[in-house]
Formats: sequence, C-alpha cells, structure tokens
Amino acid sequence: MKGIIKALTAHDTSSTDFILRVVQPGLAGLMDGSVSTLAPIFATAFATQRPFTAFLVGIAAATGAGISMAFSEALSDDGVLTGRGNPIARGAITGIMTFIGGALHTLPFLINHLQLALLTAYIIVAIELIVIAAIRHRYFGTSWLLSMIQVVGSGALVFLAALIFGNA
Repeated sequence: MKGIIKALTAHDTSSTDFILRVVQPGLAGLMDGSVSTLAPIFATAFATQRPFTAFLVGIAAATGAGISMAFSEALSDDGVLTGRGNPIARGAITGIMTFIGGALHTLPFLINHLQLALLTAYIIVAIELIVIAAIRHRYFGTSWLLSMIQVVGSGALVFLAALIFGNA
C-alpha cells in the first residue's frame, strides 16, 4: 500500500510499483468488465427488445464480475513473491474497475427507446476499447495498432456471441 501511495503522491506514473500495483490490476478489471459483460447485455437487449431488462442484466453482470474479479485478484498471490503489493488493494482496484467497465455501457439501457439505447451503448463501448488500448500503449509499450487490434478484436468476438445468442 505504501508503494501505491508513494507513486501517486510523487506523480510517478512510470514507476514499477505504480504499474504493478495500480495500472495492471485496474487495466485487467477494466478489460474484463468492458468485454465480459457485452454478451449478456446485448444478447438480452436483442432477445427481449426491452432496454430496462438489458439494464438489469448489465448491472447484475457488472456487479457479479466486479466481485469475482476482486476476489480473484486478491487471492491470486499475497504480493510478497511477485512484488505486486497488497492483495486487498489490488483486489479492490480490480473489482472497482471491473464494475465500472461493465456499468458504463449498461447505463444507456435506461433510455426507453431500444435503438437509441443500443447506439449510445455502441459508442460507449468504442470509447472504452480505445481507452483500454491507450492504457496498454502508454503503460506497457504495446504498439498502438497491435493494442487496437487485440482489444477491438476481443470485443468483436464477444459482441458476435451476443448477436448469436440474442438472435437464437
């Protein structure tokens, strides 16, 4: 925890402590929340044609994914061997970011008009994926093109699953 606070107060966003203890768990959570919740949310929207039902499924998926990812990260290692820091802090960061990643593109389904809700959600998903690619590029040195291909590709695969199951 001291390493995280030290990195944040020193504004040293390139330090290994900051990257291992904040950026990596946050990015893992954001990616999981943004991508894993796409299929249930959009499949529900396509199958039911009811935006509020998709909203409920999306919030439930984001909450469940956030809790699951928080425990997964916190229980994956104690941070001593890997130097990744306090497992509770990492778990909290991962869980919160997972929830945020899943909830952001769920919020448009509070709009009663399905097509407008879907269009708004598509735009938010695109922004989320670009942000994820930018974080990977900035902190992990992944080339911008490769990062976009990997992140957008994973999102496209999950969206394809949503189309298949939502139109079954």
